[in-house]
Amino acid sequence: MADYINIRGQNIEVVASDPANPTLGQIWYNSTSNTLKGLGYAAAAWATGNNMNTARGVTLVGTQTAAVAFGGDAPAPGTATEEYNGATWTTVNSMNTGRYALAGAGIQTAALAFGGDAPPTAATEEYDGNSWVSSNNMSVPRSYLSGCGTQTAGLAFGGAGPAPVGGNNITATEEYGGTSWTSSNPLNNGRHGSGGAGTQTAALMFGGQPPIPSVGALTEEYDGNSWTAGGNLNTPRRALAGAGTQTAALAFGGNPGTPPGSVGAGATEEYDGISWTSSPASMNTARNILSGGAGTQTSALAAGGYATPGYTAATEEWTGAGPVTKTITAS
Repeated sequence: MADYINIRGQNIEVVASDPANPTLGQIWYNSTSNTLKGLGYAAAAWATGNNMNTARGVTLVGTQTAAVAFGGDAPAPGTATEEYNGATWTTVNSMNTGRYALAGAGIQTAALAFGGDAPPTAATEEYDGNSWVSSNNMSVPRSYLSGCGTQTAGLAFGGAGPAPVGGNNITATEEYGGTSWTSSNPLNNGRHGSGGAGTQTAALMFGGQPPIPSVGALTEEYDGNSWTAGGNLNTPRRALAGAGTQTAALAFGGNPGTPPGSVGAGATEEYDGISWTSSPASMNTARNILSGGAGTQTSALAAGGYATPGYTAATEEWTGAGPVTKTITAS
């Protein structure tokens, strides 16, 4: 004869705190919060956050809950700096050199800003969570470049030299050691407006603009010494942003068309170290002229950019697909 529990199912465990490592489909009752919970699976999605104080094409570094945005081109060239705490943006001390289309690296309390258009510059600044201090210049002045790494181990690559924009794509790679820049081996394909992710010894560059009107899908990987080809993006584009690492990167936004600045994309792709996979989840605000994103492949932040018909202050938070604890209600 069957037991009642086998007919009706299993007992729901009562616990004082949520399990540290629940399994997918597990359900429990939290007696402290008096809530019924379970571990389910959530699809990847972009969620709208609070706007920045100044709409612009901004450079962004840090994490989803502790980011810093700086520079920009509305009005150009800009020095404004803002910090994000996961909920709101706060205006803090400005940069010393106004510029846009610059690159960045690091975290909110130890950030690095380099290059940019003011016109094309090699200027470098360090941010300590309170103020900016000028450091030694890069060897190659450039704008629309890419970067990654930390404040004491940064990497600058690609970009555009003096006008005409797109007529002088740069292959130069430089490493920052906390005080000065050192030249390294160049990219295989010179371009500007590319996305970047990773560290000084394991970097990723993707997309970007070779000579106008081409738009790139090319990806290159850097091992601390030289660049090699990686898998192409599914959506060729320039002026996009990136986050994450060389083997777990996120690419989002950008301009897949011509003329420059006219079209914004919301496409999002994930890189596993070999190839890119398009996500069904696009950004809520399609945009380009993004000079960097913050966070990881599963928890990223996007802010600012150009969204027809003008610059935007829109902020979005990305959550990758995966297990998530949910509160179960009667509704």
